[in-house]
Amino acid sequence: MTASIQRPATAGRSRASAIFRVTSGNFLEQFDFFLFGFYATQIAAVFFPASSEFASLMMTFAVFGAGFLMRPLGAVVLGAYIDDVGRRKGLIVTLSIMASGTILIVLVPGYETIGLFAPALVLIGRLLQGFSAGAELGGVSVYLAEIATPGHKGFFTSWQSGSQQVAIIVAAALGYALNQWMTPSAIADWGWRIPFFVGCMIVPFIFLLRRNLEETEEFATRKHRPSMSEVFRTLGQNWLIVFAGMMMVALTTTAFYLITVYAPTFGKTVLHLSTSDALLATLLVGVSNFIWLPIGGALSDRIGRRPVLIAMALLAIASTYPALTFLVNAPSFMHMLLVLLWLSFIYGLYNGAMIPALTEIMPVEVRVAGFSLAYSLATAVFGGFTPAMSTLLIQYTGDKAAPGYWMSFAALCALCATLMLYRRASNHLQPLAS
Repeated sequence: MTASIQRPATAGRSRASAIFRVTSGNFLEQFDFFLFGFYATQIAAVFFPASSEFASLMMTFAVFGAGFLMRPLGAVVLGAYIDDVGRRKGLIVTLSIMASGTILIVLVPGYETIGLFAPALVLIGRLLQGFSAGAELGGVSVYLAEIATPGHKGFFTSWQSGSQQVAIIVAAALGYALNQWMTPSAIADWGWRIPFFVGCMIVPFIFLLRRNLEETEEFATRKHRPSMSEVFRTLGQNWLIVFAGMMMVALTTTAFYLITVYAPTFGKTVLHLSTSDALLATLLVGVSNFIWLPIGGALSDRIGRRPVLIAMALLAIASTYPALTFLVNAPSFMHMLLVLLWLSFIYGLYNGAMIPALTEIMPVEVRVAGFSLAYSLATAVFGGFTPAMSTLLIQYTGDKAAPGYWMSFAALCALCATLMLYRRASNHLQPLAS
């Protein structure tokens, strides 16, 4: 065992420093994902030209969603790797793969220059990003859970999602600035690439942070490291927990991609608001998410995960479609902001409780792989395809509030999974905090 694995994370550095170092990769992941969603119309025109705007946009969102299909594979392969070699070394590997995908997307010429190679290379870049993200989020969440002080696991793990909100704020602010400084034609032609270049420029800094990350004490003192075959066998034996965990995550991933990644496109193409208004609303949603996430985590530490999860799932079922109906009937910047902030409140409190709950239900020896697989499956089935599903539902139902059906369905799945998991816990079949 190397010296880097033997050093406990709390021995030489503050927990705040450890949180900052480990969540930096999450920042980069969400920064790139948000940019792809926000600049979907520009990316569609450059890489996926088609006979109609709808067809072009659908192809772009399909490629966006394809990256999420790689997440379950990355969750199992890289998650097992992290459970074997350690959190620090594994998270450096996931960052390397993620950065490779990002750089590839930035440097690919348009369809007019290299033809079909352009969309093919963009797809490869998205697949690399998805493969790495499959274990990145789980690895970070488990790391935070393992360095948390007693009774504060929810608060600590909330910063995994908190770092993603910082990425949303920075990306939206950068997009807003570009929209003020550049003409729409210049942004469509080449300006949309600038934020992606900014993401590439911060990669070395994040590598430096991850390189100095210390291993968690809980992992360093563990005597047995499961092999890949043991990981597969343990996951197979606990398939019901993984499946229920996936359903519990469904609300988180759907809500997040609806109010952040898809919201700017929804504001521009469906509500016909200005680009600046759509970006500003998304930026404020990122701030709101950042506030509510640690509150949700801390609240679940105090009153238990179950009450928070159930209450927020019920609120989502009851209010999402009516809120979106109100918005499409009276579209304005203020109404869009009010609706998104309401959904942000639901998302923030729910996710703040859900992340620690998911770390608690997984068998300890495959904690990263199990967490990552459940989260990745939910993202692949629900969250990642939220932009495409929302676009499709609006197109074929004629109801501009139809994305509300999708989020309500995800909330219903989450509610059922939560009730099942905590009933299982009460029967002492799986330890789980109430």
